[in-house]
Amino acid sequence: MPQVIEERELIRAQARYVRSSARKARLVLEHIRGKSAVEAQSILAFQTRAVARDAGKVLKSAIANAENNSGHDADELVVVYAYADEGPTLKRWRARARGRVNRIRKRTCHITITLSPALPGEIKVRPERRPRPADDVPAESEKPKRRRKAAAPKADTAAAETAVEETAVEETAVEETAADEQAEAKPKRRRKPAAKAEPAEAEPEAEAAAEPEPEPEPEPATEETSDTDTDDDSKEADS
Repeated sequence: MPQVIEERELIRAQARYVRSSARKARLVLEHIRGKSAVEAQSILAFQTRAVARDAGKVLKSAIANAENNSGHDADELVVVYAYADEGPTLKRWRARARGRVNRIRKRTCHITITLSPALPGEIKVRPERRPRPADDVPAESEKPKRRRKAAAPKADTAAAETAVEETAVEETAVEETAADEQAEAKPKRRRKPAAKAEPAEAEPEAEAAAEPEPEPEPEPATEETSDTDTDDDSKEADS
């Protein structure tokens, strides 16, 4: 017997000439095929590929068509078809060495998403996570708690502080007394008496006494030599 296929109401939306290759778009659309419309929206929102943004717009348009034209609720819709067809390729060129040219292909695609009201039991509701009771938690997962040091009683701390202050005061007193004893033990230096200033009148007399007397100048010897020469000449003449 031939199988009877029930006809389903289909709501369709399409984006044409999307600037992406059909292969990249198909990698994204595979994740939402057969999912509910609400779940498909959340999947596309967290996709890292750039084509997911265009696919999200197409899905949003299909949901709006179902709500406005057919009166369906977004929670009751299921993604029946989601595919991408190849579009025209834009051919560009890039200059290379020695007068050659490289071809650049900028591919496009047409994204189509079709929704339909969900059949009974088609949308699977995820069970809510319940918190585990304390008894079921394994012992290994528990982290050891850090032990805090027991705080000393306040009376002991106050007594310790006062004892420290008293010892500090005693040490300062001992240091002061030692410094005073050292200062008393050192003999004081005696200052020399200052010389009395002499009157101003005695100064020129002392300067005059200090100056040496001029020595007598020696007599010139030229005259004596001349006299002796004349005597010698006279003696030679007599002889």
